[in-house]
Amino acid sequence: MLQEIKVNELVIGHFVMKIMQQDANYQLAKPTHIKSQHAIDHLRAKGVISVLIDPDKTLHQSVLPVPIANKAPSQTQHKHLIEEDVRRAKAVFDESKTISAKVFNDMLSGRQLDLKPVVEITNSVIAEIFKNSSALACVINIRAKDQYLLEHSVSVSVLISIFARYLELDPQVTHQLAIGGFLHDIGKIKIPDAILNKPGKLTDEEFEVMKTHVNHSITAIAATPDIPAISLEIAAQHHEKLDGQGYPFQLSKNDISLYGRMIAICDIFDALTANRVYKDGFSHIKSFSILRNLAKINHLDAELVDKFIKCMGVYPIGSLVELHSHKLAMIQGHNASDPTKPIVKTFYDVTQKGYQPAISIDLSSDDDYIIKGVRPDDFDLDMSHIVEFLLNQG
Repeated sequence: MLQEIKVNELVIGHFVMKIMQQDANYQLAKPTHIKSQHAIDHLRAKGVISVLIDPDKTLHQSVLPVPIANKAPSQTQHKHLIEEDVRRAKAVFDESKTISAKVFNDMLSGRQLDLKPVVEITNSVIAEIFKNSSALACVINIRAKDQYLLEHSVSVSVLISIFARYLELDPQVTHQLAIGGFLHDIGKIKIPDAILNKPGKLTDEEFEVMKTHVNHSITAIAATPDIPAISLEIAAQHHEKLDGQGYPFQLSKNDISLYGRMIAICDIFDALTANRVYKDGFSHIKSFSILRNLAKINHLDAELVDKFIKCMGVYPIGSLVELHSHKLAMIQGHNASDPTKPIVKTFYDVTQKGYQPAISIDLSSDDDYIIKGVRPDDFDLDMSHIVEFLLNQG
């Protein structure tokens, strides 16, 4: 007898006949067996709510279906970094940058934005987040100083997707947020380079020009066929502040949506942590402190800032720390019992100034401890080299 089940109850081996309930218009090419977790994640990312299965055709009948919770990973649920996941996440991130470059080029040339590749790549991003959000959180730390504009757009899209999953938002909403994050800064391509990449503080006149990038973004996004309303909304609100001193609309408090408050946090966090040609980014810990200070002066939503920090973890996956043993280590996983004592992988001796064979350490059961969060630049290291070294170390 055919049976309708929630997509969260699907397991590998189920034979899916057709989609029953969904938030979009996705269609199966044909009835098929579920052969991987990726297939389940893909259906979820497409907004599928329930499917019709034929239990008689389920492979491995001895395996009982176990519901898969469509919930955000709390600090106790974060997966550890896995080599295969990191390599796959890096490929998605690199493809995202290629598509982002095309979007900016279309914007500069006055062409209408092509939404299809943006929809497809953000779908891939969300699928990766459902597999292992820690891998993408790690990969967005690998940044090139001269590609800030491209990487910032992609990273904000990743961050708001991870945050949305943590908040257990609807998958379709999460995808619309990812699209908006991807496009939110396209108007910056219209800002003169002398202002956009100025090392020092902008003059009042220059800042007025800089602020127009949001208007440029709104105009281009609004003219894009089939653009989701939420995607446009967050692009329009990403520089608004709760005290009404933001731009371009000077919205305040309840006039700023939940999604607008979310992207403001993700946008600022990525801007703080990213390296640029004219300045190095802050450590994650320092950036969290700045976010909290901005919440205290009523620029950001304090409750959401705290949730964002919990989402990322006190020491975010993929970030670097210096240990008491004078070793540098990458955060590999979180500990439920004590978030200040994560699982790390050492790779560099500060005293000897050299790479060493990587060793995983659970700081909750080790005498070593974290002194501070650091950046690769502090030790003349390159994050991409660090990640490749650790991947090669397995």
